[in-house]
Amino acid sequence: MATHMLVQFPLLLLAGALLHASRSTSGDARFASADEPAWNRLGIAGLVFAACVLALGMIPRLLDLALVDARVEAAKIAALLAAGAALHASWRRAGLVVQGFFLGNVLPMTAVVGMLYQDAPARLCNGYRLDEQVLAGTLLVALAVALALGWLVAAGIRMHRAENIGVHGPGVALPSTCASAPRLAAFTAGGPHHEERSWPEDASTTTSRKP
Repeated sequence: MATHMLVQFPLLLLAGALLHASRSTSGDARFASADEPAWNRLGIAGLVFAACVLALGMIPRLLDLALVDARVEAAKIAALLAAGAALHASWRRAGLVVQGFFLGNVLPMTAVVGMLYQDAPARLCNGYRLDEQVLAGTLLVALAVALALGWLVAAGIRMHRAENIGVHGPGVALPSTCASAPRLAAFTAGGPHHEERSWPEDASTTTSRKP
């Protein structure tokens, strides 16, 4: 069960994201366009779709059906691939606020499902043993906590960089007092190419009087 939910699901999501990334770099105008599509403003539609797919994937009955019915297994694979592509297309467009809202719904749901798997006195999935169910629940809770901490650290770093760029500007180097001191001295002294100009004398002062 842990392999099904914590290995197969992430690998299918990753495959969908890589598939979308390859289509974006291949020159396909539908994927490589820099303009934000109207149906996925701020990545909201893609993230909502991915959240729905992940929520359905945690239902024990669907996990059982995916083991015995090839049609359900094919639909699960297609849905997870599409969810991975939606995440790749929507994550950067979402920004920190929408990302936090998405994770604030998905990660607590994952942790609650994990705790239910741990505390259930009977098997929730007929295809897996009770110890496998408890292990999957423990790993789901650990995964939710790890993803939350990782995103918080990444968001903090991103906000710190944005603050520094806003204060100093991109690529702005602070002036050095030691480096500017010789230039200031050279400027005040006239510099190496400073030349004294001789102004023409007044004719009234240079003309000598005849005796």
